[in-house]
Amino acid sequence: MSEDAKPQNEKLLARIDSPADLRGLSREQLPALADELRDYIVNAVSRTGGHLSSNLGTVELTIALHYVFDTPRDRLVWDVGHQSYPHKILTGRRDQMATLRQYQGLSGFPRRAESEYDTFGVGHSSTSIAAAMGMAVASRNLGENQGPERRRHVAVIGDGAMSAGMAFEALNNAGVMRDVDLLVILNDNDMSISPAVGAMNHYLARILSARPLVKARDVARQMLSVVPPMYELARKLEEHAKGMLVPATLFEELGFTYFGPIDGHDLDALVPTLQNLREMHGPLFLHVITRKGQGYKLAESDPVLYHGPGKFDPAEGIKRPLTPPTKPTYTQVFSDWVCDMAEVEPRLVAVTPAMREGSGLVEFEKRFPQRYFDVGIAEQHAVTFAAGMACDGLVPVVAIYSTFLQRAYDQLLHDVALQDLPVVFALDRSGLVGADGATHAGVYDYAFLRCVPNMVIMAPADENECRQMLYSAVRYHAPVAVRYPRGTGPGVLVQKEFTELPRGKAEVRRQGKRIAILAFGSMVAPAMTAGEALDATVVNMRFVKPIDADLIRELAATHDAFVTVEEHVVMGGAGSACLEVLAEAGIEKPVLQLGLPDRYIEHGEHALLLRLEGLDGPGIEKRIRERFPEA
Repeated sequence: MSEDAKPQNEKLLARIDSPADLRGLSREQLPALADELRDYIVNAVSRTGGHLSSNLGTVELTIALHYVFDTPRDRLVWDVGHQSYPHKILTGRRDQMATLRQYQGLSGFPRRAESEYDTFGVGHSSTSIAAAMGMAVASRNLGENQGPERRRHVAVIGDGAMSAGMAFEALNNAGVMRDVDLLVILNDNDMSISPAVGAMNHYLARILSARPLVKARDVARQMLSVVPPMYELARKLEEHAKGMLVPATLFEELGFTYFGPIDGHDLDALVPTLQNLREMHGPLFLHVITRKGQGYKLAESDPVLYHGPGKFDPAEGIKRPLTPPTKPTYTQVFSDWVCDMAEVEPRLVAVTPAMREGSGLVEFEKRFPQRYFDVGIAEQHAVTFAAGMACDGLVPVVAIYSTFLQRAYDQLLHDVALQDLPVVFALDRSGLVGADGATHAGVYDYAFLRCVPNMVIMAPADENECRQMLYSAVRYHAPVAVRYPRGTGPGVLVQKEFTELPRGKAEVRRQGKRIAILAFGSMVAPAMTAGEALDATVVNMRFVKPIDADLIRELAATHDAFVTVEEHVVMGGAGSACLEVLAEAGIEKPVLQLGLPDRYIEHGEHALLLRLEGLDGPGIEKRIRERFPEA
C-alpha cells in the first residue's frame, strides 16, 4: 500500500517517535491518533501476551498527558504499572513492542533503565503519589519549581491502586505541603461506578479549573479571612455546594483541590482541563472515569478475561479450551483444595488482596460467598484481618502472591507469628515468574520467612504434595506458609483424600552414592534428572522450616558432599538453613549451594531463565561436576 493510499489515521502513530512529535499535532488529530494507538495495542499484545484491558482504558489519558505536559522534564509516574503501554508506545518504544515481556525485550512495567520517560519503576501498586511527591519536593529544594519553566509532577493512580493504605498515607502527607506542585490523577475504572459523566461534568471540571475562577476564589478567601464568621460560612457553603455535585469532600479535607469527575475517553474534556491544572500550584486532584477494555468490544464485555491474556487472534478473541489441560496448575490445585477443605472445615475462610482470579478463588467465592473476603490492594490489612479472625476461632487462609506478601511483612511478623496465630499463607507465584520479571519474582520468601519464630514453611515438589501440604498447614494450628510456583508441575496425580505430612520431615526420592542433593520445591524434578546422571542421592526436603536436621546429619555420615538446590536467592535461603544445621553439629562437609544470584533476574520465558541460571537438570549436573570433578 502506498503512503497516499493509507487511511489517514494510519499516518499519525508512525510519525510519533517522542512526545515532542505528539505535541506537534493539532487538537483535532488526537481522536484519530487514539483510535490508531488502541488498534496498535490490541495487535501488539495479541502477539506477545501482556496486559490489555487496563492499557486500552488509558489511551486518551496518556495522549492528553503527553500533549499537555513537557515530558520528560515534567515528571509522570504511572500506578499501577500495567496501564503504561500507551505511554511506552508514545515515548519512542513503538517498534520495540514486539519484544514486550520477552527476554532482553521491553518490560511490561515502567522501568527507569529503559527510558528517561519512565521516571519511576512501578511493578507493585499504590506507590505513585509518594514517589511523585518526593520528586516535587526535590524540585522545590533544587529551585526547579519557579518561573515559566517550572517542573510539574503528575501521579496517575488507578486500576484499584487507591485501595492501598500507602496511597492515603501519601495523600495525607502531600495535602499539607502547599508549596509543592503535585497533580494526582485518579484513573477510576471500577466497573461498578456509573459511566454517566457527560457534558455537565465536563463543564464543571473546566469551570472549576479555570484560572479566573480559581483567582477569584483565592481573592475572596483573602478578603473574607479578616471576618472569621463570614469566611467560615463561605467555606462551608463552598464545600457543601461542591459536595452535592462531585465526590470531593474526602480529598478536599486531605488538603487537595479536587476537580472532576470527567470522562477519561473525551479528549475535548481532558486536554483543556489538564491545561488549566498545569498552571495551578499546590496539591491538586483530578478524578477521571475510564473503562477497562475501551474500544475493543471483547475486552469491554469481559475486562477480567482480557486483563492479562496470552497470545490470541484479535479478530476471534481469546478461545477457552474445549477440554481441560492434562496437568492442573498449582493455582488450580489450591482452588480445588480450598473448596474441598471448606466442605469439611466450616470455620475456614479465604482472604485475598484483589487477586481473586490469579489466586484461584473464583469457585470458592461462588460456593462460599459469606466466607470469601477480597480486601482490595491492601496486603497489610489482609494479613492483620486474618490474624483477627484467627484470634476468635476462624481458620483463615490468605491467598497471596509471594511478591505481595513482602508488602505485609511487619503484619506477618508481629500480628500473626508473634501471637502464634494459625493463619495459612498460600504463596502463589513463588520462584521466577517469567514474563512479569523482577518486580513480581517470588525469590525472597524463604529468607524473610524462615527467620520469623513460630513459622512453618513448606515447598511442594509436585501437585499432590501441594494439596497435602495445604491440608497439613491447617492441621498444624500454627502460622504456616505453603510456597508453590506459577504454572504446572511435573504432572503427578492429585489424590482426593487428605493426608497430613509429618512436620519437619523430608523424603529421600533417590538413594545414591557420595553426593547428597537436597532439593526444595520446584527444584526436586530437575535435581532428580541430575541425580540419575550422577548416581547421587536426591532428597525432597519438603520443609524449609523446621528443616529436617536429623536426616541431614544422617546423610553427612554416609556421603562426601552436599548440594542444595532452590528456586530462590542463595543468600539466606534454604541452602543456608542446611549449612546452619551442619555448623551447629560441627560437621565439616563441602557444600555447593545452587540457586539464584545476588542480582535481579529480568523478565523472560521461565524455562529459559532457569536454564540461563543453571537450574535445569543439565545445568545442575554441569555445576556439580565442575565443583566435584570426581562425581
